[in-house]
Amino acid sequence: QAQLVESGGGLVQAGASLRLSCQATGRDPSTYAMGWLRQAPGKDREFVAAISWNGGKTYYSDSVKGRFIISKDIAKNTVYLHLNSLKPEDTAMYYCTVDVDRYPTIDAGRWTGDLAWGQGTQVTVSS
Repeated sequence: QAQLVESGGGLVQAGASLRLSCQATGRDPSTYAMGWLRQAPGKDREFVAAISWNGGKTYYSDSVKGRFIISKDIAKNTVYLHLNSLKPEDTAMYYCTVDVDRYPTIDAGRWTGDLAWGQGTQVTVSS
């Protein structure tokens, strides 16, 4: 099982940007996709973005497409999520997530499959 270390959350104003980082250790990085889920208070955990094992393919939820960018530094086995044009509705705990497969399965906007996630990092956007 991969160990995940997340960082980069914080409190910002609407329209600002943040970058989240997640480094994975303890598992062969060529075997799994990575990405982010988020959970706002009182809501279910939802898919945000994912990237294939080699960084060659990216996936986004409709709510963040065009604003967030996911990328991967293969040498560091670190995934980044650039959050741009943040809105108050982006406020949530963001969880770095790994899949058992090289490519994530996104079905009707949901990331399905055998997933594991880290402790989370809080993003708060004020209006």
